[in-house]
Amino acid sequence: MLAQTTGCPIRLAVDGIIRNPAGLSSANGVLHVAFTLRSQKMHELALHECYVYQSASGPVESPTVRLNPGDRLELVLTNRLTYVPPGPPNVVAGHNHEEKTPPGACSGGSMAATSTNLHFHGLGIPPKCHQDDVLATSIANTAAPFEYRLEVPLNASPGLYWYHPHLHGFSTLQVNGGAAGALIISGMEKVKPEVAGLPERVLIIRQEFKDANSWLPGPNSLTVNFQPAIYPRRRSPVIQMKPGAKEFWRIANAASQAFLALQLLYDGVPQNVTLIALDGVPVRRSVQLSKIELPPAGRAEFIVTGPADGQAASFRQAGFNTGWIGPLNPPRELARIVAISDAAVPPAAPPGTAPPYKRPADGRVTTRRRFYFAEAANGTNGPTRFFLVAEGTPPTIFDPAGAPAVITKVGAVEDWTIANHAGEVHTFHIHQIHFLFLEVNGMKLPSPEWRDTVILPAWDGAGPYPTVKLRLDFRDPSIAGVFPFHCHILDHEDAGMMATVQVNPK
Repeated sequence: MLAQTTGCPIRLAVDGIIRNPAGLSSANGVLHVAFTLRSQKMHELALHECYVYQSASGPVESPTVRLNPGDRLELVLTNRLTYVPPGPPNVVAGHNHEEKTPPGACSGGSMAATSTNLHFHGLGIPPKCHQDDVLATSIANTAAPFEYRLEVPLNASPGLYWYHPHLHGFSTLQVNGGAAGALIISGMEKVKPEVAGLPERVLIIRQEFKDANSWLPGPNSLTVNFQPAIYPRRRSPVIQMKPGAKEFWRIANAASQAFLALQLLYDGVPQNVTLIALDGVPVRRSVQLSKIELPPAGRAEFIVTGPADGQAASFRQAGFNTGWIGPLNPPRELARIVAISDAAVPPAAPPGTAPPYKRPADGRVTTRRRFYFAEAANGTNGPTRFFLVAEGTPPTIFDPAGAPAVITKVGAVEDWTIANHAGEVHTFHIHQIHFLFLEVNGMKLPSPEWRDTVILPAWDGAGPYPTVKLRLDFRDPSIAGVFPFHCHILDHEDAGMMATVQVNPK
């Protein structure tokens, strides 16, 4: 139930069992859904911000949206955010456009903590208002319902995507509040037949902050489907499986800054899982792994074999070193896995209706570019400044009114080498397209995969700057327009670690 009409649903299950989010699926090629974005301050706990869907059985938070390639999504978003934390957040000022008031939502109006917009992360949706524009779209908390109308590309890969707010300057605040959900493009069984008929488990890992102005995690720093993973302060939530059964797990790192190294431990021994997809794209060849590293915004899909009856089993964050100036990402148990013969397992994913996905060919490179991430302290009391700029140019924070850092055209295939000049890990993400992840520190990866978010290793302070090399595919004419690329540690993006690319039509 809702805590009044202005609040969020109660998130903590009394029995501590992790269950799949509620799901909404298209019918006859269309899904029409209405969300209301609300906020609530939970006394001494974290700020809650929530997408509320009013189902026939009551309010549901952040349901999983299921679509097929070619489907039409009509999503009506009503913004009713009310709570603003005291004091200015630790972000760079200069994102407001008050002189345009009263603006339309598509005209780049005032971007305040109670404004919002929506990003469909990983999908090749046109960067236009009412579709997937995040640079100018700003929906006020007093505005009329705003409709997103978009079509899933026919060539969209089956896999796990996600939706979340992307209001520059305030994305951290809203995503930390919990405003994020899964978006699944059906049809994985047509590309990876081994997942057909398996129980599907959708797990969204989020991050809660007690003090929204500090960006330091509060006591409930990680949650799994809104269940706090704070052992030993509280008993870990539970995933119930049938003994030895296989399941298809789909996991999104919806944390604003936490890097994850995911493992299954049975009687203390790391278990292999079968990797099926990364960032919404099936991998070229399914592989066995005992640990999967996910940056903020990364997704992984894999097959799990459950523990035997009575076996001690744990789903864990093994810990991740973010560099000598990076935040702590300590080991922790995310959930206990309990084998029960009569466990209520989730159903299999509904089959897709589109033809099998065909991976895009690796095109001829037309341009090569180089960029770097950097940081600078702004005095002893001011916030750190964050930069993402072209090599050979001075470090400057993102200016929403500035010129695009890159101008290219539909049909281009570009290689970008990105260096990290900072002593903490960053993560690179670009909207509208996927890219081939080719190299780390000049070493070619044996099997490059299509990704939309990758880890950029930390600089050690003395040696060469770490680099990644990516091949970006701008051949889809539907993505023509202006869209951002940025660090997906969201407080870094909010504080200026972002740039834009302008893709002109042919």
